[in-house]
Amino acid sequence: MSVSEHPVALTIEQRVGGATVLLATVMALPLLDGLFVALLLAGTLETTVGMLETGLLVFGGSATVAVILAELDESRGSMVRSVLLIGAGLIPLAALQAVIAPTIESALELAVFQRFAGVVILAIAARTVSAKVSDYLPSPGVIILLGLLASIRPSALTVELVVDGELLARAAITAAIGVGFALAVALAAPALRGVVDLDRFRFGSAVALGVFALPVVGVLDTDAPIALAVLIVSGLLAYSPDGGDEPEQDAEEPPESATDTDYAPEDTARAPWL
Repeated sequence: MSVSEHPVALTIEQRVGGATVLLATVMALPLLDGLFVALLLAGTLETTVGMLETGLLVFGGSATVAVILAELDESRGSMVRSVLLIGAGLIPLAALQAVIAPTIESALELAVFQRFAGVVILAIAARTVSAKVSDYLPSPGVIILLGLLASIRPSALTVELVVDGELLARAAITAAIGVGFALAVALAAPALRGVVDLDRFRFGSAVALGVFALPVVGVLDTDAPIALAVLIVSGLLAYSPDGGDEPEQDAEEPPESATDTDYAPEDTARAPWL
């Protein structure tokens, strides 16, 4: 299965070249479009469960799995080195965004902005399900910008560099969780290829993202790791040892419904899906 069947990865694949660059872009996208800052400001990383879910769903997720399994046609050692190299840049960038987050927070009405952060996650979940949805939904960056405009309080802005050590550590650990997930997939890639249904995992991850967004939006008030549970179940359901192989039909024997006059073996070569 090609990564081109993953809507988010396809969009990025059309703009960048090379599997390693594609993986780096997919994993860094939350830092580039402002999603990670939005989650920082929404308080998603205040709990261990929130950090784990953010790392696995935002930095990891189905797009990362699709790129590693379908596009990184390298040895296991090369894939591990690529993931570690990406992590070496990803983790410090996540920590840097945690440094500037308090300054942004001082100028925002967090109750309003938090809901926009949840809407962003829901939009990403919808885009993960279908590429056609992208034609009707604004990009995550646009939604975050609208959230900033709707919640900004310029008079309360405090331009002061305040380094919150705990927040910085949580941001770095969250990014490291995503890198660790990608590393685990790279290590297991030879065994996973052919036995993981990427479409099933993609749809399951989209559902997990949707569940993950509910507490952020304020619809569901719980600290239970529901999104994590959905992701784990999605991984189990995506396990397909048969690899989607279809039983072959004996070309010498026509189907029972066919007649001698309308059955032509040479037609099968021209139209193998018949």
